[in-house]
Amino acid sequence: MTAFFVGKVYGVNLQEERSKNLGARNAGSILGKAAFMWTFLGDALKGGLVVYLGGFWNFDEWVIISGAALVIIGHLFPIWLKFNGGKGVATFIGVGLALSPSLFVWMMIGTVIVLALTRSLTLGMVGGFIFYVGAIMQAGKIEPYTCLMIAIVGMLFRHKCNIKESWKRRN
Repeated sequence: MTAFFVGKVYGVNLQEERSKNLGARNAGSILGKAAFMWTFLGDALKGGLVVYLGGFWNFDEWVIISGAALVIIGHLFPIWLKFNGGKGVATFIGVGLALSPSLFVWMMIGTVIVLALTRSLTLGMVGGFIFYVGAIMQAGKIEPYTCLMIAIVGMLFRHKCNIKESWKRRN
């Protein structure tokens, strides 16, 4: 939970500010661009590091992907912070890029297309996840990526209010 520690450095408890979310977006909104970047990079590196270490230790693909999914779920619902974490986007970006840049490209394509159509980054992200899961299916990787797809559902759950708000603005 990089935002927790970044907040401590600034003397701010981000769990009590604005969205009360321990993510890069809230850190940036409250503390500025530097806090956003530190939080984003810390969370993305956390996700990428798990994938890298799994590969370094020659774990099976499904073990690495399961570990990556658990890092995201731990970011969403950290036990040590009473299950009040971030929304997982930066951690997912680190995981997605480290696991398979070619699959992650589909996440970016979906996000850009839906963002262009809706002018909502939240809805764009939902579109990106749909494209990402579609790319997983197309690549025939459903089995090893099952845990990651469950983590994506958790991320969408954490974004539920943002999705509803964005959808209302569109209609």
